Formats: sequence, structure tokens, C-alpha cells
Amino acid sequence: MLSEVLMVSAPGKVILHGEHAVVHGKVALAVALNLRTFLRLQPHSNGKVGLSLPNIGVKRDWDVARFQLLDTSFLDKGNSCLLENTVHTGTLSGPVLEQPSGELKEVAGFPEDCAINERLAVLAFLYLYLSICRKQRTLPSLDIMVWSELPTGAGLGSSAAYSVCLAAALLTACEEIPNPLRDGDGISRWTEKDLELINKWAFRGERVIHGNPSGVDNAVSTWGGALRYQKGQISSLKRPPALKILLTNTKVPRSTKALVASVRNRLIKFPEIVAPLLTSIDAIALECERVLGEMAVDPALEQYLVLEELIDMNQHHLNALGVGHASLDRLCQVTMAHGLHSKLTGAGGGGCGITLLKPDVEQLAVEATKQALTGCGFDCWETSIGAPGVSVHLATSLDTPIRQVLDGL
Repeated sequence: MLSEVLMVSAPGKVILHGEHAVVHGKVALAVALNLRTFLRLQPHSNGKVGLSLPNIGVKRDWDVARFQLLDTSFLDKGNSCLLENTVHTGTLSGPVLEQPSGELKEVAGFPEDCAINERLAVLAFLYLYLSICRKQRTLPSLDIMVWSELPTGAGLGSSAAYSVCLAAALLTACEEIPNPLRDGDGISRWTEKDLELINKWAFRGERVIHGNPSGVDNAVSTWGGALRYQKGQISSLKRPPALKILLTNTKVPRSTKALVASVRNRLIKFPEIVAPLLTSIDAIALECERVLGEMAVDPALEQYLVLEELIDMNQHHLNALGVGHASLDRLCQVTMAHGLHSKLTGAGGGGCGITLLKPDVEQLAVEATKQALTGCGFDCWETSIGAPGVSVHLATSLDTPIRQVLDGL
């Protein structure tokens, strides 16, 4: 068991193109969002394991001695073939597997008024802690603090970034994988082989939270950059450019399940209209993939103009599918008034949108756009996509405000 403090971060994600069409077998492009989740793991010898999640008000600890007496065979329920079936380039589809959530709930000892998101976050932590650390001679005493720049429930992969951070930190602390940080490094990343293992465990954490996730979110958070997803198959795009964007949260709640069902119903009702829309969205995703591949070598302004056209076309298609919303229309109108191009990202019906910022956009225009969007009651971040995946940090390499939060100051 390692004795030093570990600092780990992992990115969220946005869907660039392919929302809803991906449900019907088309290509989706998912990209890492440079809003990150940060984790601090502190080993100690007080006989307790603690979890602090200030974003959602969780602060819990448990006696390691009590965990040591547990029969942990329940952790293997439904997972006998899971690790073999979740490789980075392999299939992640399959039947819903039984989860050991009943036994975990007993271990967690939730108060009656505990909110569902708090329960799920704690269950994922306990599952990964007990599963990864039980190979040790004795379960380790440690404190984990996780803080995120990502809003929860906004379709930005916050739970996946959480699971990836937990998996990376626990595997490193238990010396299942080596700490890649060397003297003089401010930040470092694990080898491809170690990332495979982090991703497998993070997927298991995601299953505790979501039941039967696609595996896209945890893969993007692990590897970073951009991924192509189609019919359960995931592959990385080679060296995609980091694109600057505005990310806007309309804060309008929506049901992904209901929106997916509405598109399916529209496809059944108007097959000759909706099926070509889905095919066209697929073509947009493929064209974007091609352009991003060219931009990895030598990005030119003309390619940014193509990306803007693709964004506009896809947004119109998504509106035709019935997953738009007045708030998203407003977002597009505001950004277009400043010469910028936007589309929804994720399920639609509210939620979040992304706005491409070309390299030649003046900062004054960006600030005016952000101010206008904030004036609509939206939350807005200036960030980038194509960010690096899960990373380990020297504490001094982190921004002071982030370090202070992780230190509990």
C-alpha cells in the first residue's frame, strides 16, 4: 500500500455529434470536456475509511475492522464475465447483470433521508474500495475527497469521471498499477495497459450507478481526446485537436428516457421522414470525424467553418426529431447574434449546448456572448474539448483554489 497522498483528475464528456441517432445504430462522436473531477487520496492509520463529496454534501466514514469481517463474495454478483467484456475497443452491450446493491446498502448504513444521488455515489465508492482493496492483506485506512467542476445530472459524464478517479486512485494506492508520476513531473498519465484496467473498474463503478451504461462516458474520461461509438464498439480518434467551446447549461430538466422514446415513436409514425434524418446525422458525424482527422495534422480556418456548418445542420436535424427546446433555441439565437454556432449536446429537451469558438474569435465577443447567456438565466463556461484523460498530479501543479478544496480548507 502506497503511503503518499495521491491527486488524480479525470474529464467529463460531451457528445459532439450523433445524439439519438446512436440509439438506432448510427455513429456518435464523444469528446472529453476540460471540466474535470479531482480526487485526493490520503492514506492514514486511524482504522477508518472516509469519503467526502462536498459538491453533494456527503461526508461519511466507516470502521475498516467492520469491513474486514465481511464476506465480500457478494461483490462478484453479475461480474464473472464483466472484466473480459469491457476492453477499450470491445463491445460494452449485453444483458443487464445482477448488481450487489442490496448487500452494499447494508454495509453503507444510509440514513432514511439520504438522497438518491448521495446513495449512488457512496455505493459506487464502497463497491470499488472493497473490490479493489480486498486483495491487500488488510483493508487500508484512507480518506478520499472528490470535488468536481462538472454539474451533476447535466449529461456531462460527472458520474463516469467520479468512477474513473476512484478506480485510478485505488488501483494506484493498492499498487495494482504503478504511480506514473516521476521526480520533476507536475502531471503524468498511466500506460495504455494500466488505462485498460482503470477503464474496466470504472465501468463497474458506473454499473453500480446506472445499471447498464454504454461504457462511452468512462472510456472518454479514461482516455480523453475523442471517441467514436457505434453499436457497442468504441474506438479512439487519433490525436484530435483541442477545440475551444462555450458550454452552456440551460438548467431545464429533461428525461433522457422520455426523449429517446419520443424519437422512436416519431420514427415508427414517419419512417420515410425520420430514417433519412438519422442517416443524415450519421453522415454529419462521419464528416466531422474526417475533418478532425485532417485538423490533427494542420488545422486551418476553413476546417473550422466546416465544423460550424455541421453544427448548424445537426441542430436543425435534432429539432426535426423533436428533441429541441425553447431554451436551446434561445441559446442558438444569442450565440448566432455574436457570429457563433451552437447545438444541443446529449438528450436535448433542455440540458446543455455547445458553441464552437474559432481561433480568430475576439475575446470581447466571447465575453459579450457569455454575459448574454448568463442574462438568460443559463450557466456558461469557457472551456475546451479533446482534453487529456485521467491523470495524476503533483499537488503543487494544481490551481490553488482546487488544492484548497481538496485539502478541506
